[in-house]
Amino acid sequence: MAGDADRIELLQTGPMMPMIEAQLANRFLVHRLDADDAEAVLNEAGPRIRAVATGVGATGNGKYRVTRELLARLPKAEIVANFGVGYDAVDVVAAAERSIVVTNTPGVLDDDVADLTVALLLATIRQLPQAERHLRAGKWLQGGFPLTATLRDRTIGIIGMGRIGKAIGRRLVGFGRPIAYHSRRPAHDVPYRYYGDLLEMAREVDVLIAIVPGGAETQHMINEEVLAALGPTGILINVARGSVVDEEALIRALANGTIAAAGLDVYENEPRVPDALIAMENVVLLPHVASATHLTRRAMGQLVVDNLVAWAEGRPPLTPVPETPLRG
Repeated sequence: MAGDADRIELLQTGPMMPMIEAQLANRFLVHRLDADDAEAVLNEAGPRIRAVATGVGATGNGKYRVTRELLARLPKAEIVANFGVGYDAVDVVAAAERSIVVTNTPGVLDDDVADLTVALLLATIRQLPQAERHLRAGKWLQGGFPLTATLRDRTIGIIGMGRIGKAIGRRLVGFGRPIAYHSRRPAHDVPYRYYGDLLEMAREVDVLIAIVPGGAETQHMINEEVLAALGPTGILINVARGSVVDEEALIRALANGTIAAAGLDVYENEPRVPDALIAMENVVLLPHVASATHLTRRAMGQLVVDNLVAWAEGRPPLTPVPETPLRG
């Protein structure tokens, strides 16, 4: 390992997987934004820091976001390596203005997220957690669990047709149900019906699955009007970002029967989940675990490290996001 004077200085914004932290410590001189003396660290080392490793999606803690204000304190920053496909916790506009490349971890988590999405859909529509609670509480002795809705009579609408959306679609084809999708533009390599208007699709389907990036463009795209269009037998599944759904509107819709049920893996203010949602029996709630398998998280972590090492060695980062430049 090179001496401290020879190593590139890197800012780690918060806790990351041990395998990430070990490799970063071996390759870079790491400073911690979550340290007790973070302000002193920024004042002293900020002018020398050239790289940032961040993983807000994994920690659920908004205080570790890479903001314009933080980047302003890192005048020599050249790269921000983000743990996760979603990178809405990084101000990519500010990064692009300074030709700072931002990387994420696409591809390696598609299958696990798609698997979990289908599982969450089935758990929600067939009320599997509720049925298990019924058994565990001894209620089966008094009578069987009530009949549930089914996937057999439903059309499914996917909001977002990127890599994960396509992986979800491939799995749902096996259920023999009609599939439609909404995205910014048609995807020419899928056979499903395309809707350019989300509201129109919501009127025509019985299930909405959200798998779009977070950020200003998708903020509250699933709102009161969309939920009303989905209707009283409709089911919402959100494995995207909590910001994609107007949470207050969703709570009202679930409470008053505007829609039938929801399955949620993400929330607007993670890890805080509204008490109103927790109290509801027509909701299945998961703690942001769509990609949370040992295999996938290791692959995501390695891609964070590999992006940083490629950049440090003068090679192009492996997975830059489209808003920021590819630095050679």
